[in-house]
Amino acid sequence: MSQTYINELSNHIDSTVVLKGWVYNSTNKGKLNFLVIRDGTGICQCVVFKPNVGEELFQKSLTLTQESSIIISGKVKEDKRAPGGFEIDVASMEIIQIALEYPISPKEHGIEFLAERRHLWLRSARQHAILRIRHELIRAMRDFFDGRGFTLIDGPIFTPAACEGTSTLFETEYFDLGKAYLTQSSQLYAEAAAMAHGKVYSFGPTFRAEKSKTRRHLTEFWMIEPEVAFNDLNDNMDLAEDFLEYIVGRVLKNKSAELQTLERDTKFLQNVKRPFPRISYDEAVKILLKKEIAFEWGNDFGGTDETIISQEFDRPVLVHRYPSAIKAFYMKRDPENDKLALAIDVLAPEGYGEIIGGSQREDDLTKLEERIKKHKLPMEAFNWYLDLRKYGTVPHSGFGLGLERTVSWVCGLEHIRETSPFPRMINRITP
Repeated sequence: MSQTYINELSNHIDSTVVLKGWVYNSTNKGKLNFLVIRDGTGICQCVVFKPNVGEELFQKSLTLTQESSIIISGKVKEDKRAPGGFEIDVASMEIIQIALEYPISPKEHGIEFLAERRHLWLRSARQHAILRIRHELIRAMRDFFDGRGFTLIDGPIFTPAACEGTSTLFETEYFDLGKAYLTQSSQLYAEAAAMAHGKVYSFGPTFRAEKSKTRRHLTEFWMIEPEVAFNDLNDNMDLAEDFLEYIVGRVLKNKSAELQTLERDTKFLQNVKRPFPRISYDEAVKILLKKEIAFEWGNDFGGTDETIISQEFDRPVLVHRYPSAIKAFYMKRDPENDKLALAIDVLAPEGYGEIIGGSQREDDLTKLEERIKKHKLPMEAFNWYLDLRKYGTVPHSGFGLGLERTVSWVCGLEHIRETSPFPRMINRITP
């Protein structure tokens, strides 16, 4: 018989199936041995009844330890009381391996203990739910752009220069060509692709060498970055709203069981519907000052500032028109006030801070050259980028959404380290 997966059991009621998986838990009650089995798609209670299976097989079932690997054959029964709503009456069983004493027992463990055993921690119900929600978000992100005529154009991981400042670059030697850097963003390359395809997106790993230990920072994370020719700042904000509404809606629709496992209060997630509030940087500063936060105009918002601003709203809020002095060289200036950049940040509710950063890009060649010089960036490294302003320049805009921050918000997590299968932080590069 071919293998049946636990999430398919509803199609096999009163039929005999074969399950292949691992022992999640077990309880013995006299002639009954209850084995809770997981197979990656769910968990199922399998009942080993001594009169049905015989003495030898029953005794073997009693030797099974947590995470022992087995193959079970038996009849499927619907039982609302059982984990997952179904139960297997075991007829036969093959033991693949009796696992050694499993280090992650049901008791409480410290975060460092679990982080050292991340390769095993992934098997727990909570971590399993988080990564399945991560997967659903990735699928939804790709479906959103693929369904709207965007072309996937991923940028290189090795780049010759910084995109957003040299202080947060990982540097390496690149053969005989000198120094290269791990990418901070694919945005500049997405701009080039947008001039060829009109609507594009990139989706891949990015790296930031910030020496930050906050609950919102990883040194390696994934970012999805759309770029659209002829889109201005307002078009960019519209796209960001549509995008967030779609991906959050997908999780609510398809991963309700996982959200329940995490005991996630979905009130704020259900509010993620257009229109979102839009406020200027100036208006955001007024919120901080009204809350008696010592904040000086011209500074960037810190994590606490973002939390206070977002707490004023019941859904994501778009903050636009930041001081140009604190934004990247490629951002277009507000034609009505050169001290402002046509930038947007999207702040998630519930204190999760920035999940999207974007802008309308500078399309004027002379202004872009001036800013590259002002930021003391190597002009030769950006010659190809400047070509985009020489040959058919147009208004264009885009943004980047950090996957792990979004997963953290959607799952309601306290720390971003649980959002990545194998997180990389300033103090951790293993396992």
